[in-house]
Amino acid sequence: MRTGAHVIVVGNEKGGSGKSTTAFHLAIYLLREGFRVASIDVDSRQQTLTHYVRNRRNWMAGSGVALPHTTHYHLPAVRNDSAVETRRLEFDLFRRALAEVDGEADFVVIDTPGFDTSLSRLAHSMADTLVTPINDSLIDLNVLAHIDPTNGEPGATSHYARLVLRARSERLEADGQAIDWVLLRNRVAPLTSRNTRQVEGMLERIAGRLGCRVADGIAERVIFRSLFPMGLTVFDPLDQALLGGMSSMSHISARQEYRMLVQGLNLPVGRRGETRPAEALA
Repeated sequence: MRTGAHVIVVGNEKGGSGKSTTAFHLAIYLLREGFRVASIDVDSRQQTLTHYVRNRRNWMAGSGVALPHTTHYHLPAVRNDSAVETRRLEFDLFRRALAEVDGEADFVVIDTPGFDTSLSRLAHSMADTLVTPINDSLIDLNVLAHIDPTNGEPGATSHYARLVLRARSERLEADGQAIDWVLLRNRVAPLTSRNTRQVEGMLERIAGRLGCRVADGIAERVIFRSLFPMGLTVFDPLDQALLGGMSSMSHISARQEYRMLVQGLNLPVGRRGETRPAEALA
């Protein structure tokens, strides 16, 4: 079921970690760099990525402004009394979505739910790059490892980390390819604090144990919540009238943080040649 596209999965079993915002920004960045991008939402309950895409298309229709958008697929929940049959049907939906973009997309960005499902596991096993956003809090690190309350050190590996390690092992055995797992510090406070330093140090220790790496963080910014109803991202044109007077400095800083994230992901972004589309950002 492999596709020729590079598959980016954004996953974390903790809700509210910024998965959908991250997935959508990565997709729009790659579109503006001239790549063909497909997006798949396997979160049949929240459907946040699908709402992003729908908001963007509705805003384009109402404003008359043309913006790049992904070829999007939402995989609905499968209702069946048989768990085996449910997994088979979900697998078939996933397979058909990937088959449709095979040869038509350079990147596939997949958003997963904040809980364990068979579709989420399947998506993780398909990843070439796995991005796990982690809110900048010691509490949120529990999705990776249980923190010892006496010494603050990482202890037993958590359920989600075990899921990823299993997916990486199965993928390596299946086709010899390694999943590049990247932990993304998200909603980082603008000022360095004791908590920020603790989270940074702990995340590095956990990453060393799990065999993954840590990317530069994305700061906590109101602009992300403000852009969602329009389906816009910080990579869309910086226009005060368009954005309703939102802070240009916040927009520029957020854009730079996401650019640094993409650079840190080491994606195969050199395949499309040096010519960029007319709407690409300077």
